[in-house]
Amino acid sequence: MTDVASTRGARPRIHINPPVFYTSAVLTLAFVGFAALFPATADTLFAAMQSWVTESAGWFYVLVVAGFLVFVVLLAVSDYGRIKLGRDHSEPDYSYASWFAMLFSAGMGIGLMFFGVAEPIMHYATPPAGDAATAAAARQAMRITFFHWGVHAWAIYAVVALSLAYFAFRHDLPLRIRSALYPLIGERIHGPIGHAVDTFAVLGTIFGVATSLGFGVIQVNSGLAYLFDVPTGVGVQLVLIAVITAIATLSVALGLDAGIRRISELNMVLAVALLAFVLVAGPTVFLLQTLVQNTGMYLSNLFAMTFNLYAYEPTGWIGGWTLFYWGWWIAWSPFVGMFIARVSRGRTIREFVVGVLLVPVGFTFMWMTFFGDTALHMVMRQGIGGLTEAVAADTSVALFRFFEQLPLASVSSFVATTLVVTFFVTSSDSGSLVVDMLTSGGEEESPTWQRVFWAVVEGIVAAALLIAGGLGALQTATIASALPFALVMIVMCWGLMRALRLEAVKRVSLRQARVTPWGVHAAGDWRQRLRALVHQPRRTEVLRFVREVAGPALEKIAGELRAQGLDARTGEGADGRRWVEVGHGDEPDFFYSVRPRAYEAPSFVMSDTLPGRAEALKYYRAEVHLREGSQDYDISGWSEADVINDILDQYERHMHFLHMVR
Repeated sequence: MTDVASTRGARPRIHINPPVFYTSAVLTLAFVGFAALFPATADTLFAAMQSWVTESAGWFYVLVVAGFLVFVVLLAVSDYGRIKLGRDHSEPDYSYASWFAMLFSAGMGIGLMFFGVAEPIMHYATPPAGDAATAAAARQAMRITFFHWGVHAWAIYAVVALSLAYFAFRHDLPLRIRSALYPLIGERIHGPIGHAVDTFAVLGTIFGVATSLGFGVIQVNSGLAYLFDVPTGVGVQLVLIAVITAIATLSVALGLDAGIRRISELNMVLAVALLAFVLVAGPTVFLLQTLVQNTGMYLSNLFAMTFNLYAYEPTGWIGGWTLFYWGWWIAWSPFVGMFIARVSRGRTIREFVVGVLLVPVGFTFMWMTFFGDTALHMVMRQGIGGLTEAVAADTSVALFRFFEQLPLASVSSFVATTLVVTFFVTSSDSGSLVVDMLTSGGEEESPTWQRVFWAVVEGIVAAALLIAGGLGALQTATIASALPFALVMIVMCWGLMRALRLEAVKRVSLRQARVTPWGVHAAGDWRQRLRALVHQPRRTEVLRFVREVAGPALEKIAGELRAQGLDARTGEGADGRRWVEVGHGDEPDFFYSVRPRAYEAPSFVMSDTLPGRAEALKYYRAEVHLREGSQDYDISGWSEADVINDILDQYERHMHFLHMVR
């Protein structure tokens, strides 16, 4: 890692990783310049990009997102689930309440406000299949909404967060995306490959956050227009981006605990209050009924919805909805995953997956049901048809047209607008924190100006996308920026799995390894035992041990077993192995063998040698094999009495096995 630091006193003024910082900044600003100077060309290009991704890469998005969900669930239910994201003695940094509030606010807060009413109504009015404006269309609308906001989204976040938290807190690697590749490429993560991976993550984060900021500012504009007759338009929205970004920079300057955590907790209070208001003011019994039914429909159709590409009935609907969401979640995953990892130190993998998959999803399902089904109830049973037309004309006003039909409309609209602003702020400052960590080399406490710089850049990108094409440009930028990072996520899964397997092998070996009996070295001192540990025996030494120590021990065991009336046989192989086999009639026989087995010399032996001498430098172990294969322990140097006791230990286990299966 290359750092540039200039200090005044004790604090650094600049702390950046130049290849990532400058490349990300230049590419982002180049994009902003293109979108702002040539909006018509940018709009045409964005449309072509979205069409290509939808038609040619849609299957890839669907497949990888399904794979991410299966991956994290299998990790949670496996033995790997007990591994902590940190040292074994680590304790969580935050309470469950604070942890949930932060990951939820960073994860999808603005999206719930924007789509809570709009999405169910739009699917009801224009379903991907079947007749519109029917009870079946309403059920399908809620099933699709649950699908887009359910466990798939949080599984994407969990993949990135798990990898980062595991490698950062358990293996002391930097809290950066590149660290997840360490099991695959080793120290090369600090070179060009690592820089490229982090740059992809920065770009995906910036465009993903900018998309949310764009949605948020459009809705804030609609809320202010409803409350105070503020005009709507791109000009007003650009001013709002500037004002709210300025608020976000203040939160950024305050840091994670004083700024982001406090605003996240305020978000949760306001969100719960608004949710409770809709439940009480709306059709309460109907909402509780539909919450149960919607959840059941979602679970029972989860597999079919996951892989549905509408291949037999081609439609542009999937590109505007499902693929957009999958791209949005993937684009957000470096940001949300890194942020969740930052606040999840000390939790086990199982606790992490259960918390990340189920807790936010439960709240999300309540939100979508209470807002979406109340809106559907208004349209279907109360005959408020104007709500459908209003949503079709402008999705950003859906929430405020919805509140018009409930008591205290002005108060609830004001609270909703405030909530969108606070979600905007947490998204911006959380994204700035994460991007700054990536571009500063993983430092958690970099200079404030760097975090402020990225907060401003995110606001500028959101403004450029609004100028270039509004919501369509936001959607296209999200889907396209997610494609390269989806490939990075696949490699991250591979690296995490490889590291977890190595850790599992280490845990088993530490727990089950057979160490040299103390009696072997009782006559000597600890130095003799240490010399035996680092000594790499040659083939002749191991063959001599098998012939002079292990062989006689096997013969004595066989002789005694024959004296007890058992069918015991010994044998010798061409490679020098010796064995004893004890017959038990119709039951499985007992088999114990000592075999010379060759291994490559370790790196500390090979470091000063020529490659051609590798074969000559192989070392050997006298390994114990049972019928099932090698037991992965070496008995070289043991005494005859210790070898006999080891044979008897294995034979006793075999007899216990026979007892259990009789």
